Amino acid sequence: MSHRKLEPGKLVVASHNKGKIREINELLRPYGFEVVSAADLDLPEPEENGLTFEDNAAIKAVAAAEAAGLPSLADDSGFCVEALGGDPGIYSARWAGPEKDFAMAMRTIEEKLSTLNADTREKRRGSFVAVLCLAWPDGHREFFRGEVDGDVIWPPRGTMGFGYDPMFKPDGRDRTFGEMTSDEKHGMSADTPPLSHRARAFKAFAEGCLEG
Repeated sequence: MSHRKLEPGKLVVASHNKGKIREINELLRPYGFEVVSAADLDLPEPEENGLTFEDNAAIKAVAAAEAAGLPSLADDSGFCVEALGGDPGIYSARWAGPEKDFAMAMRTIEEKLSTLNADTREKRRGSFVAVLCLAWPDGHREFFRGEVDGDVIWPPRGTMGFGYDPMFKPDGRDRTFGEMTSDEKHGMSADTPPLSHRARAFKAFAEGCLEG
């Protein structure tokens, strides 16, 4: 499948989430873009009323591209717990409330798992999903998806990362995302494949739109 190439220049990261903006900036840095965020441009946050990660990523990317007249990259991501039917999923940010209290959101997940007697590893499986949408002012869009599976742990561990990172331990690792540095999660070198959902989506985006 061929993708439209993105030429170096100014690129809007369509987010007001400081953690996401920081991670995407770190991933974009080697490619020479002048990155500005939707927050930097004082763009309003559109209502994310889609039914999928792809829907919501597109809502944000298209709104920013149209408002700024520039290519725009948006991420929609979430934490999906198998025993909760995939929740919080696309509603991951909403579970944290208007104050973005992810400690509360993690407690909510643990309380729900406790009511289900989820006391074995098999009952405490989850995944992080990220979808990147790249939108141009002319309406063209590209989508890239990344996923990572692992265990939902309690109590949360680590103060790095953001969101639900402290309660997710990816398969094959003994530490949570909250205990890992950005470099460990990104793993973008040739001998270290990307680990996080966002880094995996970004690798597909870079291969499709930035390289070659």
